[in-house]
Amino acid sequence: MMILWTACAFLSGSLMFSYWLGLFSKRNLKTIGDGNPGALNLWRAAGYQWGLAGIVLDFIKGYLPVMLLMQNANIHGYKLIPIALAPVIGHAFSPFLRGKGGKAIAITFGVWSALTSFEVSLVLAVILAIFLVAAKWITNNKPISSETDGFQVVAADLLVVIYIFARGFPSAIIWTWLGNFLLLVYTHKYELARFYKKVGKGSKGGNDAHSS
Repeated sequence: MMILWTACAFLSGSLMFSYWLGLFSKRNLKTIGDGNPGALNLWRAAGYQWGLAGIVLDFIKGYLPVMLLMQNANIHGYKLIPIALAPVIGHAFSPFLRGKGGKAIAITFGVWSALTSFEVSLVLAVILAIFLVAAKWITNNKPISSETDGFQVVAADLLVVIYIFARGFPSAIIWTWLGNFLLLVYTHKYELARFYKKVGKGSKGGNDAHSS
């Protein structure tokens, strides 16, 4: 049954609601911005109403299967790991988009809301909010680049593990976090690469100016 439940969770995650909403609003997200078929690109392309709908649906498709299986199929402990990661994998590698997918941010919030009764997802939201305020202050309220956004998401999720350890969550939750973290690193790999290059150039320019 575990294989069946995992497949159902994967199928739920692979439903690309934001992409389909984009088509419904006559916008092909794969040709807009960075081509991300997720909710944030939908927000930018079609406006906040469509974007909010995409975020809610992406959240639900992660939250619902994990919550239902925990409550009705008595899935706990290490059995939770494939169930929790399957929706995120489905979103990142959707068969409906030939193995392509989104950044898996909203669905990550959904999964962790189900796993921890919203506790860890709330911590992640607070960390991201702090990062956003700090970035706005550093850039004098200028628009934040996609590479900075990507770095903030991955860095925030990395910091979440400190809270998970401090709260004494079981090892299955820690392993789930690790899998989710690696998936977020993968889905944001291009943003992280550009962020690293930008930081590297800034550091090199500063060193050159200092040496001259």
